[in-house]
Amino acid sequence: MDQLRPQGAGFQLIPTSSPLAAYQAQRDEIRARVLSVLDGGNYILGPEVESFERSFSAYCRTDYGVGVNSGTDALILTLKALDIGPGDEVVTVSHTALATVSAVLAVGATPVLVDIDPIFYTLDPAALEDAISTRTKAVVPVHLYGQPADMDAILAVAQRHGIPVIEDCAQATGALYKGRRVGSIGDAGCFSFYPTKNLGAIGDGGMVVTSGHSLAERIRRIRQYGWDERRETDRLGVNSRLDEIQAAILSVKLPLLDQNNERRAAIARRYSESLSGLPVIVPDERPETMHAYHLYVLACDDRDDLRRHLLNKQVIAGIHYPVAAHRHAAYANRVAIPTAGLKTTDSLVNRVLSLPIFPEQSDSQCDDVIAAVRSHYCN
Repeated sequence: MDQLRPQGAGFQLIPTSSPLAAYQAQRDEIRARVLSVLDGGNYILGPEVESFERSFSAYCRTDYGVGVNSGTDALILTLKALDIGPGDEVVTVSHTALATVSAVLAVGATPVLVDIDPIFYTLDPAALEDAISTRTKAVVPVHLYGQPADMDAILAVAQRHGIPVIEDCAQATGALYKGRRVGSIGDAGCFSFYPTKNLGAIGDGGMVVTSGHSLAERIRRIRQYGWDERRETDRLGVNSRLDEIQAAILSVKLPLLDQNNERRAAIARRYSESLSGLPVIVPDERPETMHAYHLYVLACDDRDDLRRHLLNKQVIAGIHYPVAAHRHAAYANRVAIPTAGLKTTDSLVNRVLSLPIFPEQSDSQCDDVIAAVRSHYCN
């Protein structure tokens, strides 16, 4: 899970992310919108949710949006809507937030975990073909850290086998792949609005976007017990609804998303240029894409020493992620790994380190982070 740290008066640490700073940047507008919801009396699946579903799906350049309780639920409901369950397999990666793999297990299917490529850290299309079997019912590429996965190559394999592609866009809201928004490229895109995300609520929230009418309708029914307009059901559902207050907050924040992503990219460039020449690997960007920089993740051989040094310099650096999904005790015996193994994944988890990056981060804070990293190697 991303780190949540307070940042207020007298707080000197530079956090990895700051949902509080994001709120303070639009405080008056957010408060006014929340009060409007409270005074309006519609609190569940009302006009705010409907409006945000329309605006966010339009932003993603898809036809439909379905607001749900979280990014994890967005994945779960999409898998359910595709009738994926026990006996089925879903191919994804192990180097991701546990939510990706947890969602597959939640519907009773088996996660088949393939390796990532060593440059961009996303699902390696070269490993995908060998992971597909007669039981494979979906592929879930993760746009990790905000970096779009190699969607053309992934889609080519999936389409050859007639397998749907569900994009995990939790960390990549606003990212572009060859001019297309992530989430609009596969059969569905699943987003998280966790407070630290590029588009963050003040609480949990998520959405599925798709241009498939029947898929959107199935997800819309599953999110509320499977009800149709008469509150009758022909398939089992759950309770997973984006609430009116969070939808209102997200509607306030959405118009600034591109501007905020541009600020993230500027911070990333500042880091990469200033850290060149050090024994660290800075993030690369896949050609013809726009990285959303939810996280700025470098790789180095002395990760833990560097992290301790940064904390001594008042910089909080995160690790995303210190343990791959297949190495967690609760998951190890419930996932499948192709014979090629997960060599890149197992190597990378001991080397990744996330530097602070958030739109409200000042240039002086960026310089402090850079100075702290350089002082570890240059003194």
